[in-house]
Amino acid sequence: MIEIRDLLSGVGDKQALLEFLQRYMTDKRTRRFEEVLTFRTRHITLALEDLYQERNANAVIRTADCFGIQDGPIIENFHQYKISSGISKGAEKWVNIHLYDRPGKNTETCIDQLKKKGYRIIATSPHRNDTLVYDYDIRIKSAFFLGGEKEGLSEAVMNAADGFVKLPMYGFTESFNISVAAALLLENLTGRLRQSDIPWSLSDEEKLDLRLDWTIKTIASAKNLIEKFRDSNQK
Repeated sequence: MIEIRDLLSGVGDKQALLEFLQRYMTDKRTRRFEEVLTFRTRHITLALEDLYQERNANAVIRTADCFGIQDGPIIENFHQYKISSGISKGAEKWVNIHLYDRPGKNTETCIDQLKKKGYRIIATSPHRNDTLVYDYDIRIKSAFFLGGEKEGLSEAVMNAADGFVKLPMYGFTESFNISVAAALLLENLTGRLRQSDIPWSLSDEEKLDLRLDWTIKTIASAKNLIEKFRDSNQK
């Protein structure tokens, strides 16, 4: 499978390439991209650790897209993530999924990379007496970790966490379904974020990169068109 970054190799002016490609896309689609980009954020992200039920992982990615979350780190220590477009509704095309699936300490690698990007590591767990999601300080750039359906989060996450967040529950069961938990978390966090004066939006450069990424994924003949653009600019 050809990666988009490989297609863009040797392309100098990304803005010029985008304008060239947009000639082959409808105005309606272009406007839709701009609308969605207005609400996209990297201030908050969700990291999934070892979900073994395919439908849950895909449902969470779909939920993340619906709430404007751009990145979805997925950790595969024991269970493999499989795309199911029937459940995700194609959300994997629009959310940047970062797989941590190599032999070794994938959880630790994911945490390390997120911290280098400035994220605070937050474990979501109903068993810790800590901050309710409604009281969480949204000014802090944060990565919220959700764990496996039965085991929950690993000790690696719990030990590395900078904080713990929980959802209020008033019944007999111990936890929400993970896709429901993701929706409840994001509804509260992104809702408060967008009503604040916190600079949560993507940068102009990030938006340009996503416009290109989404445009290339939308146009069936994108590879040939990029080669045509590259050739015409090398003359």
